[in-house]
Amino acid sequence: MTVARQLAEFLVGTPTADLPPQAMQHAAMIIASTIASAACGTAIRSAQIIRHLARQQGGRPDASLWFDGATKLPVAEVARANAMLSDAAASDDSDLRNIVHAGTPLTATSLAFAERIGANGQDVLAAIVLGYEAAGRISEPITPGFRGRGFHGCLGAIFAAAVAASRLLHLTAAQMAQSIAIAATSIGGLATAADTSVAREYHAGLAAQLGVNAALAAQHGYLAEERILETHQGFFESFGGVDGTIAAGIAMRDLGHSWDIVTDMAIKLVPGGHPYHAFGEAAANAARDGNIAAADVASITVSRPNLTALAGPLHPTDLIEMAHSPAYFVAAGVADHAFGWVHASAAKIADPVIHALIDKVRVGSPPIENADRYRQGATVTIRTRDGRTSTNTVYLPKGSGALGIAWSDVDSKYRTLVPAAGLSHDDIEASLALIHEFRAVTDVSALIGLLRSGAVS
Repeated sequence: MTVARQLAEFLVGTPTADLPPQAMQHAAMIIASTIASAACGTAIRSAQIIRHLARQQGGRPDASLWFDGATKLPVAEVARANAMLSDAAASDDSDLRNIVHAGTPLTATSLAFAERIGANGQDVLAAIVLGYEAAGRISEPITPGFRGRGFHGCLGAIFAAAVAASRLLHLTAAQMAQSIAIAATSIGGLATAADTSVAREYHAGLAAQLGVNAALAAQHGYLAEERILETHQGFFESFGGVDGTIAAGIAMRDLGHSWDIVTDMAIKLVPGGHPYHAFGEAAANAARDGNIAAADVASITVSRPNLTALAGPLHPTDLIEMAHSPAYFVAAGVADHAFGWVHASAAKIADPVIHALIDKVRVGSPPIENADRYRQGATVTIRTRDGRTSTNTVYLPKGSGALGIAWSDVDSKYRTLVPAAGLSHDDIEASLALIHEFRAVTDVSALIGLLRSGAVS
């Protein structure tokens, strides 16, 4: 049996009632997190362009563009446009094993299909849980190899969308396997473009759109190479440089006994790239614990396993550069004794105090003690002009499923970011309350209706 078919049998055959309650709760949190990030995306030009093109093209009124009045468009275009809103703002979620932002295409796709076919909240949450699982399992064997070969994490995100759509469409296992196979040969994406331009969110939009199209094609009987994941020059080998048989074993181990959305999902509680969240958190902790003012800093040293140099732009000038600048995360955390949503603002990105500290950030020797505990974690040491030092280690950034995610943190994110889309206070509170109880929601259009009332962009 092929890897796609084995996965499909599991994804189709797992009853919603058998999914862990924590997994379903994390799925609801992903919905809140994605919508919050998308609200910020309404002001970003890249997302606005794709929304404009989708409106201009028109078509069957399947589902609604978020924060856009009554505009309804084909499900694939809606999934693409809404996913781009969230990813453009770089404030969504990540699978910490591979830094795939699966929650964005999952939420955009699942809510679009729920609106089209009348699915309930429980169906949507199950689709998100299973889509996250598929994306994590297929991505794991090619991580980190795909990055070294120049590819972007959208390679995994497409499977989240394809599986969620397939689950909501009630595809058979044979059809689900074809949806996975079609998705595997549909996606590309170059990391260097994502790291330096708005191609990043373009990739997210394609992951959602092409995942939807894969499911729809499979529903209508389209047949691709079902062995495409594990075959010679197939997905695992081409993108990850991994032998297909070995990769298949990694993808299938402990199937049904561990859940990616529980153990490896992390919701962003601060902006920017997830690999650097622990940098900002540890830097802020060290500065606060040592009561260190920016003017007193002589040097800042950051370390984590396998870190040998600072990636990304050293002195960011905009949101894209900030999201990929670990030096900025560290310097901002030291300067303000905190790192939060404000650090995605133009004023903070241009802050001369932060930029002066950036020049003092260095990479230290990788830690040896507890090296296996670092899951996108970091250690930051601040040395002052008078010789004092303060060190802090964060093994997992806040918002990681393995640490436990508090609804209070998700609620704070939602209430902080969603106003950017023009929703009223009452609609913000009503939509958040619906998401909290999403498992009991019988008509997902109730949530969609609340998201229509924002500012058109």
